[in-house]
Amino acid sequence: MPLATTRRAGLVDQVIEQIRAAVAAGEWPVGTRLPPEAELAEALGVGRNTVREAVRALAHAGLLEVRQGDGTFVRATSEISGAIRRLAGTELREVLQVRRLLEAEGARLAARHRTAADLAELEAAMSACEEAERAADLAAFTRADLAFHQLVLRCAHNAVLAELYRGLTEVVHASVATTVAGGRCESHTGLLAAIRAGDAAAAAAEAEDILDSLLRDHTGPAA
Repeated sequence: MPLATTRRAGLVDQVIEQIRAAVAAGEWPVGTRLPPEAELAEALGVGRNTVREAVRALAHAGLLEVRQGDGTFVRATSEISGAIRRLAGTELREVLQVRRLLEAEGARLAARHRTAADLAELEAAMSACEEAERAADLAAFTRADLAFHQLVLRCAHNAVLAELYRGLTEVVHASVATTVAGGRCESHTGLLAAIRAGDAAAAAAEAEDILDSLLRDHTGPAA
């Protein structure tokens, strides 16, 4: 567990930041139970009250979930994601509508700013999707599909947009899993071709078409 002994000043804020960083880095994936309070306090070199206050703050922000008698669990990868989970709930339409907005703009920017290295990563990610689909491995396809869309957003080379989308990780994963379970394994061929060609308008249109199709199939006519 990559935790460093904290300084005296601002102990709670430092503990909050270290826990947040460990979650963001994947040291504690979503669903993981954190070490006991006493163990965290010893690792950080602070009192248990400091750890308790930091955990309380992160639980309020939606990053952690305290289950009485069971422990503290990671609820989301970021506060943004935690807030979105509370707002979106299980409303698939709302998640798909937000994805449409972000992914269309991400695809547009990716077509303009992608590098040769970006294209190689995108092609590898699409190959992973295709391999999972051929194997009829829905869990693998869900992971590969999510990875492809996240990569498109990173290829936009807009840090703010990428961070916003990263905050959607859990709800995007859930929406992909829901649509895949319904029998829809979306093809990325047209989207990748448009990004490869540097055609921003076509890339945005391809991204919109994918989400519009999912909206129609799973929630009725797209709004």
